[in-house]
Amino acid sequence: MRRRVAITGMGVITPVGHTPTEMFAQLLAGTSGVDRISYFDASAFPTTFAAQVKNFNLANYVEDVAPYHASGLNTTFALAAARQALEDANLLHSQILDRSRLGIYMGSGEGSEDFGTVMASSAAASADGRAVNSSEFVANAVQWMSAEHEKEWEMHTTSAHMAREFDLCGPNFTCLTACAASAQAIGEAAELIRAGDADIMLAGGSHSMIHSFGLTGFSLLTALSTRNDSPRTASRPFDLTRDGFVLGEGAGVVILEDWEHAVARKAHIHAELSGYGTTGDAFRMTDPHPEGRGAIRCMKNALKDAGLAADDIGYVNAHGTSTPANDETETYALKHALGPAAYKIPVSSTKSMMGHLIAAGGAVELIIGILAMKQGVVPPTMNYETPDPACDLDYVPNAAREKPGIRNILSNSFGFGGQNITLIASRV
Repeated sequence: MRRRVAITGMGVITPVGHTPTEMFAQLLAGTSGVDRISYFDASAFPTTFAAQVKNFNLANYVEDVAPYHASGLNTTFALAAARQALEDANLLHSQILDRSRLGIYMGSGEGSEDFGTVMASSAAASADGRAVNSSEFVANAVQWMSAEHEKEWEMHTTSAHMAREFDLCGPNFTCLTACAASAQAIGEAAELIRAGDADIMLAGGSHSMIHSFGLTGFSLLTALSTRNDSPRTASRPFDLTRDGFVLGEGAGVVILEDWEHAVARKAHIHAELSGYGTTGDAFRMTDPHPEGRGAIRCMKNALKDAGLAADDIGYVNAHGTSTPANDETETYALKHALGPAAYKIPVSSTKSMMGHLIAAGGAVELIIGILAMKQGVVPPTMNYETPDPACDLDYVPNAAREKPGIRNILSNSFGFGGQNITLIASRV
């Protein structure tokens, strides 16, 4: 018999709140976390706004911040979300658990970038301002860069820091499958528990690409909204006038636990992680397959894994990026994966308020779906003004909606490269 997987803890750091409760209340109120970028001067970029985390202080979450002085936001956000989740699950100070059975699976993005030093090293190695002498660049970089800082660029350092901070000695994994990373980390962590390789897994993701390198890359891909005259209404999933996504940042972590283990220690169980689907489009690096073939299979696989029919789903938290290609393709895929039920199920994209958290998005959005199920209210898709004939589902436009009795929620995460992940959580 397959082991069931309980969700016994949740934690988030987001542009609209630093706890699940705060975040969800802001989403129900339709509050936007989008504003002008303050981390650096973005005035020369096509896009000058993003959804930044505000008023974050790592000292509120760890006793000693010194080990993390060189860490990037991917690590500090993850530590904060993990502490919340461990406290929520009553695991933070437990002395009775076998720590070798407590593991980590994170979909964490790259860490601290050093754009200023890279540019200074390049400029000093360029006599004419047009070409860089590589030997001089290396000499400058060796002198000016910090090895301790540079190693934090690697995404696997996040899970290593988490293991040390919280004494978690079980399986330790990191994946970076772009925007699907944290959802995939949760699904794969659940598989480890189902297989008996761990009793408890911290799973989720963290990421920030609100820096010069990140903004440059997405600008070159023309993936970002350029609605600079109205940043708070720029993310408009499924709307006919959508022109790209809004860059966000943050972290989301859930505690996954063997069901019997959770019951034995009298843990509070938020939900069951009942379904996991994963596929690849095998199509194009930056666009979904136009017929949604990977997304369709992914959702069907998750339903099969959970032993559910389409009619059993009470809410869908869509990937819903606000890009022309994604929203039309996801709508198409939802209709083909769920059949006639797709028109009856409320579908919303909370990226309309807090932007796209990239690698962290899937974990945070799963938590949002669980809270919607527990509280019987569905968050809205904000900024939905002009219907798109190709996007004709119920997107819960502009206002939260009460929907008691939700038994199962479905959350989609689709990443660059054609990675598709669907998670299903069920009421207990």
